[in-house]
Amino acid sequence: MSELADLYQEIILDHNKRPRNFREMPECTCQADGLNPLCGDEVKVLVRLEDDKLSDVAFQGQGCAISRASASMMTGKTKGRSTAEARELAGRVRDMLVGPEVEPPRELGDLAALSGVRKFPARIKCAMLPWHTLEAALSGRVKVSTE
Repeated sequence: MSELADLYQEIILDHNKRPRNFREMPECTCQADGLNPLCGDEVKVLVRLEDDKLSDVAFQGQGCAISRASASMMTGKTKGRSTAEARELAGRVRDMLVGPEVEPPRELGDLAALSGVRKFPARIKCAMLPWHTLEAALSGRVKVSTE
């Protein structure tokens, strides 16, 4: 395995073992539940919006290491951004996973660790579930499914 692949593997494992922002958020202003019925991943994304900014983002749920790590990284990368910036970032992650294979942009930071998922098409839905759920919450929908 290359050094970069090793680093990406470590980032995924770290976010899975010690997920950031994995907690309840009673003061959230919007939330959505996401489900991947094929593998059983479930995620709830909770957001507190203040002046069109995601002032806080958290998640709960259960799922595979990819889904959990993606949710953990998503909460960290979207906190403090505007809703438009959060949606744009979700689109960039989607492009990284299903678009033409290119080197992930530097500005994605640790999210580039998810780029290896593209080699396993069945796992792309695992990585995208938290992002779809965030988009649903920001759009006022309460449930989303990968199917």
